[in-house]
Amino acid sequence: MGDHGESATLSAGLSGALTEFGHRLMARVYYADTDFSGVVYHARYLEFFERGRSDYLRLTGVHHTELADGRHGEKIVWVVRRMEIDFRGSAVIDDILTIDTRTEDISGARIFMAQQLKRGDEVLVEARVQAAIIGENGRPRRFPKEWVQAFMPKAAS
Repeated sequence: MGDHGESATLSAGLSGALTEFGHRLMARVYYADTDFSGVVYHARYLEFFERGRSDYLRLTGVHHTELADGRHGEKIVWVVRRMEIDFRGSAVIDDILTIDTRTEDISGARIFMAQQLKRGDEVLVEARVQAAIIGENGRPRRFPKEWVQAFMPKAAS
């Protein structure tokens, strides 16, 4: 331990951990994440953010398999409708990254999330994501009340 910002925060576990603001996930940069220049390829940051959102869902009790098996009356799917990304710095192989995800708002079928990818205290990439849930027919579906409670921030940001 001790290389590139690795610390006790790795004890969060494979799916990260729920926090007072939302969710935190740690990830290592591997060779496959980099481009020919040795830095993380820009599209890979979207994958790191997706892992953060997926594990946030998992730890709040919303599982992709449960959505697909029709437990909620029909099969439902998460879709990303909009994403804004600001690239501020670059990660390199073996860096330990922190992916923080928090819910800003939930409105009807839409959820608005803010994400940060950091190396130590340095913010490398920020994203704002608008996602929705849709039913088998492709139409938006309102968030179940228990999900709203699970995803809304527990403390003011």
